Amino acid sequence: MLIEIWSDIMCPFCYIGKHHFEKALHSVGFKDEIKVVYKSYQLDPTYHYVEGDTTYKYLSQSKGMPMEQVKEMTSQVEEMGRNAGVHINFSSNIPANTFKAHELIHFASTMGKGSEMKERLFKAHFEEGLNIENDSVLLNLATEIGLQENSAKEAIDSDKYAYEVKQDLAEARQIGVRGVPFFLFNRKYAVSGAQPVDVFVEVLEKSFGEWKESNPDITFLGGNGSGPSCTDDKCDI
Repeated sequence: MLIEIWSDIMCPFCYIGKHHFEKALHSVGFKDEIKVVYKSYQLDPTYHYVEGDTTYKYLSQSKGMPMEQVKEMTSQVEEMGRNAGVHINFSSNIPANTFKAHELIHFASTMGKGSEMKERLFKAHFEEGLNIENDSVLLNLATEIGLQENSAKEAIDSDKYAYEVKQDLAEARQIGVRGVPFFLFNRKYAVSGAQPVDVFVEVLEKSFGEWKESNPDITFLGGNGSGPSCTDDKCDI
């Protein structure tokens, strides 16, 4: 069963929601029958990092809030993160444009490392205070999870994966995504926001149960269920 997740690296609730969802997924007995696809979303596609910018300053200006109110609000989010098992530090967090980071996630996905790349980017952004708009930072993170630097550089320098990112953004608009994280289960049920683990478990069980009814296990007929055949790497000759 397919689960699609729209999220942005700049979004702390996406980091928290990812961990809540993964905790729920690992608690069910059918996790190996689930395919998770991470899709791109940009909360502020027009923003680009300027030397000296801080998340406090960025939020104060973008939301029109006094600095003290911003710090009080973000401290509550930090507490939510601790409860989810992730460390979020807004005092060192650097705002950034995330388009190239999303390109890198798409590239990593072709290597089977999309979730790992996304997790590393979240950690770099929220825990380590790294500028994930910076090419050198992105390439270092890519090589840390075992990706080839030259291929990663091509992914963020060329338009090779820009199309996929833009397609994700267009699809989000088309289906009415107004905020992230946004989870779409089997193209039928949607969950918005960093919901508690038990909510994800409930939706997983409901959507998977319905999907399983429409996609029953194959029953082999004829003898012991198998005869001479060819596979990708050998033939029964």
